[in-house]
Formats: sequence, structure tokens, C-alpha cells
Amino acid sequence: MNYSYPIDESWSTDEIIDVVNYFSIIEKAYEKGVPKQDLIAAYNRYKEIVPSKSEEKQLDRKFQKHSGYVPFRVIKKAKDLNMNDMVKM
Repeated sequence: MNYSYPIDESWSTDEIIDVVNYFSIIEKAYEKGVPKQDLIAAYNRYKEIVPSKSEEKQLDRKFQKHSGYVPFRVIKKAKDLNMNDMVKM
């Protein structure tokens, strides 16, 4: 990994950790797969920190630009799966 995660300097340390965890889970969904419940829990926490849809899209675009991974596609796929399924891109 030769990129950094998009973060907002106004976030608390715990919020930064949770956002980094979310983006890390997105990476894992592409690389080896993750349990849907872990992904959804991380996404729900991410949405608590970033409630604005436009800010979410900005951060996701920055992450996609640097990593090549598309968070929207991962979340969309997860929503179509059963709760105990693995999300693998």
C-alpha cells in the first residue's frame, strides 16, 4: 500500500481510527473478502462520522483515486447478500 487514507483533521483520534478501519475493510473486500456483518458495522460507524452524502462521496473518490478500490460498489454488493455471507469483490 503506497497511499494514505482520506481523513479530516477535525475528527477525533477515535473517529480517525474508525474511518481508517472502514477503508481497510474495503481493501480486504477486494483482496480476500470480509464478513458482511463486519463491513456493515464499519460502514454504519463511518456514516456516523461522515453523515453528509456529499462528503462521503468526496472521501470515497479520494480513496478510489489512490487505491483503485470503489467503496460504493462494495457496499452495494453487501446490501444484496445475506447477513452471514462474505463480501468478495
